Amino acid sequence: MSIHQSVQRVTVPQLMSRKGQRKIVALTAHNSVMAQLVDEFLDFILIGDSTAMVAYGLPNTLSITVEQIAAHSAAVARSTRHACVVADMPFGSYQKSCEQAFENAAYLLAQGHADAVKLEGGANMAPTIAFLTSRGIPVLGHIGLMPQHVHTMGGYKAQGMTDAAAQQLLADAQAVAQAGAFGVVIEGVKESVAAEITAEVTVPTIGIGASAACDGQILVTEDMLGLNGDRVPRFVKRYADLANEIKAAVQRYADDVRVGAFPEDKHCFGIKAPPANK
Repeated sequence: MSIHQSVQRVTVPQLMSRKGQRKIVALTAHNSVMAQLVDEFLDFILIGDSTAMVAYGLPNTLSITVEQIAAHSAAVARSTRHACVVADMPFGSYQKSCEQAFENAAYLLAQGHADAVKLEGGANMAPTIAFLTSRGIPVLGHIGLMPQHVHTMGGYKAQGMTDAAAQQLLADAQAVAQAGAFGVVIEGVKESVAAEITAEVTVPTIGIGASAACDGQILVTEDMLGLNGDRVPRFVKRYADLANEIKAAVQRYADDVRVGAFPEDKHCFGIKAPPANK
């Protein structure tokens, strides 16, 4: 039995059908524990190239490999039952040629057990998206602030702030949709521009630092849960402060160990429990 046969996951066609009907909810995950915790609440889970920073401590998204993304994607797929699983295509894994993109995307589906892949780029990547989708690989597009383009963009800067930039983003979104992408992530884009794109394109838009008018939203889970210290992107709303809660718990554990309060007898083997008081 395949990893997906015994479950009824959200499918790509179901995601597409929610355009203008029901907001799509997504988060990232890169390990089994987090994936199990978020699965029931989400429409799709993204194994993002942000895994490079969150899981490996790398300075940006550029260094993670297809094999690493596939390993994390497989862990997420094994540990979930509901959400559609989307794997990010790492930098350098799809830009060289359509054939290169297909080989690596197929690897993410076959070895990473992903249901779809995500790649960055607008009109310039439309031929690649068309090549993949015509060969059975669902693709989620990504325009606006594109982390894999951090060097050419000069940093993580908001996009679509001029009329010309706004028109280019709209053209990019339309090209991605027409090429066969089932949706498009809009990141770090001026609110009114993201709203216009959402109104104009026929596929769902997924905002991150974009607009409430988008057809759905995604955040890096560690950002949303307050696990990334004091680094809070402007577009993130923190729903918890787990970093400080974890630190407090570890401090209590360390204190107990150092004074001999842990482990207690009840945590040990071969020690009989004391008789109950009558």
